[in-house]
Amino acid sequence: MELPWLGRHCSERACRQLDFLPLKCDACGEVFCKDHIRYDDHSCSSAYKKNVQVPVCPLCNAPVPVQKGEVPDIVVGAHMDKDCKYNPAQQKIFTNKCLKPGCKRKEMMKVVCEQCGGNFCIKHRHPLDHDCKASSRPISKAG
Repeated sequence: MELPWLGRHCSERACRQLDFLPLKCDACGEVFCKDHIRYDDHSCSSAYKKNVQVPVCPLCNAPVPVQKGEVPDIVVGAHMDKDCKYNPAQQKIFTNKCLKPGCKRKEMMKVVCEQCGGNFCIKHRHPLDHDCKASSRPISKAG
């Protein structure tokens, strides 16, 4: 037995499927089946109102504005070629400062003491070299 008053027909012209759990598009307000609810699936003319994305430059982490109709990849590529403020020479590589009092050395990677958990340079990495204040046994890592 068919119950035609239940459900709604998909607004996509090629589909028109009777759906008992129809979905309403939050941009255009039309009703669609599960196969046509995405903006691209029903060529939503109002998608620009809801589907707003601002790409971020992978080099300088700055947001890159994209106008309607522009391809984000091309706009970000143009930004990277012309306007990008990224300068690899300004990147600090040695950022891990030794915690030993009086030591001013910095390492590229963290060198962590297993007993006290402090970060030290290669010269002061051993507990005896940095006057380790931790207990005599290493800290067990929960795992």
